[in-house]
Amino acid sequence: MARISGALVTRKRRKKILKRAKGYWGAKSKHFKMAKQAVMKSGNYAFEGRKHRKRDFRRIWITRISAACRESGTNYSSFINGLKKAGIILNRKAISEICVTDETAFKSIVKKVVG
Repeated sequence: MARISGALVTRKRRKKILKRAKGYWGAKSKHFKMAKQAVMKSGNYAFEGRKHRKRDFRRIWITRISAACRESGTNYSSFINGLKKAGIILNRKAISEICVTDETAFKSIVKKVVG
């Protein structure tokens, strides 16, 4: 019976990992064992980073809305509560864009909500 070598599959797997580790510092880009650990760790960081990016954007939007509300003489929580009671369906991203680009439109929204 002929011996079947798995060299092709092994080589493909190692090349894939080393390709992902390209540009890493030192032996992490050259040695398979270290590259595998570095790629796994960087994958975890990337996964976390995608979640953190969403959190950070929401935090920025809320900060912008809060600052614009304070200029208009109200606070953030009462503004959001008023939006829900008035039935205005706008997400925080859209509201923050309105705050930055069109102050008069934002002030008219505040008048509808508060007054």
